[in-house]
Amino acid sequence: MNVKVVIFDWDGTLVDSVEHIADSLHQAATDLGYPALEREAYRDIIGLGMVEALEKLYPGISREEMKSIREGYAGYFFSKVTTPQNVFAGMAEVLSDLRQSGRRCSVATGKSRRGLEGALDSSGLGIHFDITRCADETRSKPDPLMLREILDFYRVDPSEAVMIGDTRYDLDMARRIGMPSIGVEWGVHKRDVLGDYQPHAVVETVAELRDVLGL
Repeated sequence: MNVKVVIFDWDGTLVDSVEHIADSLHQAATDLGYPALEREAYRDIIGLGMVEALEKLYPGISREEMKSIREGYAGYFFSKVTTPQNVFAGMAEVLSDLRQSGRRCSVATGKSRRGLEGALDSSGLGIHFDITRCADETRSKPDPLMLREILDFYRVDPSEAVMIGDTRYDLDMARRIGMPSIGVEWGVHKRDVLGDYQPHAVVETVAELRDVLGL
């Protein structure tokens, strides 16, 4: 792909954290008496901001109740530190090779700034990114505001960048502003879902991703 900027989702795309997020949400909600949901329900909201995720999981939830779940979630989630071993095999090399090829890398994530900052440092991936955008400082996916902010930073058009993600929210966000996207199947959603958002490609392995990116 002839693009100048490569924008990555974080959870489920760069880092193997989907099950930990689902576990943390389940524990935080059920600790407060909320009903246990199907596993797929917790997985399906990964990529959204926490407010939007909880509104989808528990329609009608109040802001006070949401605050309690978020506090419980943070306790569970931050009990485990993201390490280089949690990075999907080969993805650190993808980032390094993209930068060596002259392309710029950034992150657009549903995580909070607090969550991403710690993970950028402890995973060892932080050195690769010029700019990162989080749901709690802009708008949640699939609203494309975070992509527009990244494009403004680089002063490039949507056609000069690509969004890489594992969820429908990532690809829908890109589609809304005419940005090419690549879906990866090692996270939350599979080809049957990702393909609905007209991605440039859907890949099953990191080797396939490298081929699409011309690495």
